[in-house]
Amino acid sequence: MSDFLSGIKVVSLTHYLQGPSCVQFLADLGADVVKIERIGGAYERHWSGAKAFLNEDSSVFFLLAGRNQRSMELNIQSPEGQAVLWRLIEQADVLVENFRPGTLNKYGFSHEEVSRRNPRIVYCSLTGFGTDGPSKDKPGQDLLLQSLSGLATLSGRADDPPVLAGTALVDQHAATLGAMGILAALFGRERSGKGSRVDSNLLSAALDLQLEPLNYHLNGAKLYERSPSGISSRFHQAPYGVFKTADGWLTLSLSDGATLAKAFGDDQFATWSKEDQFDRREEVNVLVTQHMVTKSSAAWEEHFAQFGVWCARVRDYDEVIADPQVTANRSIIEFDDQQAGHVRLLAHPVRYDGNVPPLRRQPPGPGQHTDEVLVELGYGAEEIAAMRQSTAVGPDRAVNKYDRKASAPASAYSKKSSR
Repeated sequence: MSDFLSGIKVVSLTHYLQGPSCVQFLADLGADVVKIERIGGAYERHWSGAKAFLNEDSSVFFLLAGRNQRSMELNIQSPEGQAVLWRLIEQADVLVENFRPGTLNKYGFSHEEVSRRNPRIVYCSLTGFGTDGPSKDKPGQDLLLQSLSGLATLSGRADDPPVLAGTALVDQHAATLGAMGILAALFGRERSGKGSRVDSNLLSAALDLQLEPLNYHLNGAKLYERSPSGISSRFHQAPYGVFKTADGWLTLSLSDGATLAKAFGDDQFATWSKEDQFDRREEVNVLVTQHMVTKSSAAWEEHFAQFGVWCARVRDYDEVIADPQVTANRSIIEFDDQQAGHVRLLAHPVRYDGNVPPLRRQPPGPGQHTDEVLVELGYGAEEIAAMRQSTAVGPDRAVNKYDRKASAPASAYSKKSSR
């Protein structure tokens, strides 16, 4: 069973990654998510890292956080578009937005006004720095927050520049925390009957990713400087990190001196106590480095297995995808898209009663469900035609259902956004 949120209606005013990823968690769990897009489609339809388009109109960046949702093109600057959005909000359980703070307020959709008109709604804001405070208006972006939060000072060798993670881990963590907050607020509403405001921001998410080292620092512990020999942490004992082998790289983690002495056949390790592995950690790491280059990664893996040494080969993505455990976890879903062809995406990361939430809806074309949603809201054919004529809503996608190249006018929906 994975339809835990069946019957929950979510209005998604989200774009880029933090917002779409947050609502995809809810959609995977059965919520009816209506994604409100600017006319012509959201930003993430028209951009993708690595120029990853399955065809010229199918951005993988959109596909990776667009499943199990419906799409509606709506101009929230126009009075007609705002009236439609209010109808959606008045029937919704959750509103999720990731504009910069104050952007929606200008159009009358502040938390105060929304909750006045729908006291049961959970209003979730996903921002860069928070909804108040001196930095609230700064642009929030994953790479910037890795730097501002201190995260970039934790990895790399002593002589390296600050090291940034090669993936948007802050965005994704903030999205996960936002989804968790929404679920908590929905649970609380069952008791109180009232909605809540939920705020998740990249700065807090970046700090939370540093739960261990930052809390050590807060309580007076002095972190080690970054290691010249490659210890992959500023607070662990050696050995701890990636080591060059005769043909590749192998990661070792937290073995005591006695175990290392047996595994390497070197009594020097046995002379070092657990305290020495902290206090003399560079010496320990350097000696491990000298031994590791003498055998291949596969030889070391087989050898270490006899002694209980924790190790893992550094793998590329092709090797990761081929891992039988990844297959057993059903971590990748596959489907055929009308426009994009065969698609493979990361699945929902949690299993429920042994099952991964299914693909109920493929990622939609821009505005694919505009008419469907409007009819559900009580609009008739003439009203819909009039809104289309005034460009309050997008064009008739029944004629050109997957027009992902449609241009979008500059609007509030394309400005002052936050990841």
